[in-house]
Amino acid sequence: MGEEKTLRKVIITAAITGAGPTPTMSPYLPITPQQIGDDAVKAYEAGAAIAHVHARDPESGEPTPDLGLFREIVTEIKNRTKDMVICITTGGAGDWDERIAVVPEFKPELATLNCGSLSGTMTHIYDKIKDKLKFDWEHEHIGREHFIFENTHGMMKRYSLTDRENGTKPEIEIWDSGQISNVAWLLEQGYVDRPVHLQYVMGALSGMPATPETLTYIHEMTRKSLGDFTWSVAAVGKDQLRMAAVTLAMGGHVRVGLEDSLFCGYGRLARSSAEQVERVVAMAKQLSIEPATPAEAREIIGLKGIDQVNF
Repeated sequence: MGEEKTLRKVIITAAITGAGPTPTMSPYLPITPQQIGDDAVKAYEAGAAIAHVHARDPESGEPTPDLGLFREIVTEIKNRTKDMVICITTGGAGDWDERIAVVPEFKPELATLNCGSLSGTMTHIYDKIKDKLKFDWEHEHIGREHFIFENTHGMMKRYSLTDRENGTKPEIEIWDSGQISNVAWLLEQGYVDRPVHLQYVMGALSGMPATPETLTYIHEMTRKSLGDFTWSVAAVGKDQLRMAAVTLAMGGHVRVGLEDSLFCGYGRLARSSAEQVERVVAMAKQLSIEPATPAEAREIIGLKGIDQVNF
């Protein structure tokens, strides 16, 4: 039998800082625009084609929707990497208006579109670390018991149409299996275009579990419901790298980064998102899979190009 003529490509996303982890949880969590930029550049050099970004207050590390800070971050990454795809969150800090404001402001190639609400809490962590917290805001952030991560149908409609108006591809975040029905609704209503790009977010406390069985099930359900699509997996916490291996074997793309897990290996804090990217690259190459370049990622997902963003 002859060798394969072309190697399969995997798009690796590095989720740099997120809105969940707090400074007390890891001294390596990037906080300032410079630190976030540094972490993204290291991830790019390690093989990540996409940087997924949130913004934080440079003094306290609290998540913020501040557009000025976002501009510092995305400009830093663009100037230093030249071609890395930047995916900006619309699911971080702020109200409805503040969360979507990044899309008309920056016209990014890619932005998240969360397809359903869910309960959120880190109270199971709070009791373990409450006496060590460095900032007052961390107590409310980690200890809150009544938080709802709100993503209503009205928000989905508005956000998806704002994406279209600005030439931004939605990266559709799926936190649980029932949210596939919301994607089908968006397609039926004409709010998003085919082919869709999905990201399965696995392992959140009130979301779908990060297991191979769950991924097999939801992938097959999505295929039957939506037809053709591209897809990636982001697994939260201890299952990050294990689910990356399963995803590679199943033909999907992979997201890692300090937003999703602060560790790299059992009991060892990751010093950067790049350490996690390096592990995915090593696993992929053992399977004769190569990390996609930003240009290849743009072709696979269908993005407009770095020359058409507003930063």
